[in-house]
Amino acid sequence: MGRSFENRKASMAKTQGAKVRVYSRYGKEIYVSAKNGGADPDTNITLRRLIEKAKKDQVPTHVIDRAIEKASGAGGENYENARYEGFGPGGCMVIVDCLTDNNKRTYTEVRNCFVKTNSKIGSTGTVGHMFDHLAILRYAGEDEDAAYEALLEADVDVTDIECEDGKITVFAPHTEFFKAKNALLAINSELEFEVEEITFVAQTETEVTGEDVATFEKFTAMLDDCDDVQSVYHNAIIA
Repeated sequence: MGRSFENRKASMAKTQGAKVRVYSRYGKEIYVSAKNGGADPDTNITLRRLIEKAKKDQVPTHVIDRAIEKASGAGGENYENARYEGFGPGGCMVIVDCLTDNNKRTYTEVRNCFVKTNSKIGSTGTVGHMFDHLAILRYAGEDEDAAYEALLEADVDVTDIECEDGKITVFAPHTEFFKAKNALLAINSELEFEVEEITFVAQTETEVTGEDVATFEKFTAMLDDCDDVQSVYHNAIIA
């Protein structure tokens, strides 16, 4: 159907850092999910997805358990979602997702990342309309038709599906994540997913070249150093 997963991996880039930072970010997300939707992953599907994702990224069980236990207790932190949009080095489009207990502090830190790299932070909706919020599932296989039929039978609103290099990649609305995953597992209960993400995928790409490459790397590194930043999405293609 024409949507090349390999060509769009850059637009799904997440902030990377030391293990302790990755663990901290997962712990915060799991805490918020358990606090808002309940600590039972059987009834809280968002929590279940986060736990599965954390385990796949080798987050220790004690980090996951501690976050859930903390959420089950009285009091605790009150985190809010915050999303910032704008244009990064080379004119690429950027979405920054955060969890914060102090919106003013977080905005100042994220804004500084833009300002110090000659980038421009915008208002809500500045670039968001140029990204698709999708569930993405990728696994080894070649029978694209069987996958498509299974998804349709499960009433999954498939956005796109492709078969390339022995891999099948399914794109669906982010709200269809578990429905799509369960439909594919119905074909083969032992199916192992190479990718199982809810993410933002850019509709277009921006090539970043020359001096902007180093500035872009500085920009993403600065965002990675912000404790409140959970994920960064962009449409940059480094030339």
